Amino acid sequence: MSTDGKTYVIPQPPQAAIPVAGTGKYFPVRRLWCVGRNYVEHIKEMGQDVREPPFFFAKPPDAIVPDGGTVPYPSLTKDMHHEVELVVALKSGGRKITTQKASDCIYGYGVGIDLTRRDLQIASRDIKRPWEIGKAFDHSAPCGSLRPAAEIGHPAKGRVTLKVNGKVRQDGNLDQMIWKVPEIISKLSEMVELAAGDIIMTGTPSGVAATVAGDRIECEIEGVGALRVTIGEPLK
Repeated sequence: MSTDGKTYVIPQPPQAAIPVAGTGKYFPVRRLWCVGRNYVEHIKEMGQDVREPPFFFAKPPDAIVPDGGTVPYPSLTKDMHHEVELVVALKSGGRKITTQKASDCIYGYGVGIDLTRRDLQIASRDIKRPWEIGKAFDHSAPCGSLRPAAEIGHPAKGRVTLKVNGKVRQDGNLDQMIWKVPEIISKLSEMVELAAGDIIMTGTPSGVAATVAGDRIECEIEGVGALRVTIGEPLK
């Protein structure tokens, strides 16, 4: 539903946005989608089958935390995990997008972290309930600056790393993705209509592990960019 020209009964919420590297401009975020289990070694470490059709879950756009930000340690958990991921930002969308046309929809790429309350996610999974309580909490989607595809192309390979306090925990490569970016876009567009402003987090390599307050997390994807956040104390 369009809201143009409407008068609101409460102040309009801020528009979630991600900076575009080196421009002073921002990419407005409409929806935030995530792909589950898209790297073989991560699937194995989570005890799941390897090649199943891709599945998706969502986080709220206002869960985005910028590069250099602080993530308050969330409530209800003692087991929050990091998952470094390639972020894809769409400039257009549609329904039933073919893999051949999918790259035409992409504005650019960035580095993100899918933070997960792992204990709550597993508890929900075990009783076949939705994952939102484990995935879609406040500050759960740190995201670094985007770089346009017009500048860097469409990366299909490149080292993906995450360090905690200077020690490497995750070390993979984009070419290890089971479902490639065009396939992800195509499959998701069968389920929902995609549009400009949507971003997709594309899955994580192995090495996911717990974080604690005070941890300094540094992520990098070769040819794409970097992201740094600090895990802070829980909010009072």
